[in-house]
Amino acid sequence: MVDREAQVRLRSNNRVASNAWSRAFGLGFKRSLALLLSSLVLAACGTASVYPSFLPKRTLNPAVDSILNGTMVKPALQIQGLPVEVKTRAFKVWINVSGPVVPGEGLPYQPDATTCTWTVTMKDASTDVPVSVADFHSVDHLGSVFLMGLVRGERPLPSLLHPGQTLTFKLRAYELVGEGMMQWAPDHRHVVADWDYTVEID
Repeated sequence: MVDREAQVRLRSNNRVASNAWSRAFGLGFKRSLALLLSSLVLAACGTASVYPSFLPKRTLNPAVDSILNGTMVKPALQIQGLPVEVKTRAFKVWINVSGPVVPGEGLPYQPDATTCTWTVTMKDASTDVPVSVADFHSVDHLGSVFLMGLVRGERPLPSLLHPGQTLTFKLRAYELVGEGMMQWAPDHRHVVADWDYTVEID
């Protein structure tokens, strides 16, 4: 009888101990999880030096979404709407290409191609920079090359951009729907900057 009562007490004590351990572990786990989440939030709000070490270095790059350098040896690959600082042996200049803008989106009929308009801005030239519509072209996802033309009503481009001047103009082409790359080759041969874009009409 004593042995049976001892066994009952032992099982009861084991359950109490097990429940206490579960509660303690659960509380500790919850506290640890809360601390981890708090650390991640603080890291997201703080400087790059407190980001978790497992994040790719590209994620921590402060130069993301900023100006890139482009040369004839190493052209810049930029997103449309973001600038490139082009450096050649002859000059240095800031240039940005945004677009394309299309006539409409969400149309009931989805054509395979549409009119595309880009806006080009050039400034901060170190010396005279040659300017020509013929130096701009785009290449679509199929490898087709599209030549640009000035939007109707635009003034003819000057042949040179002088230091201290800012030049903005619009280019247009009829292109296939899909991805593409706008390129600038100021010497008619060597591309110094690429802007990635997507023609969307849906």
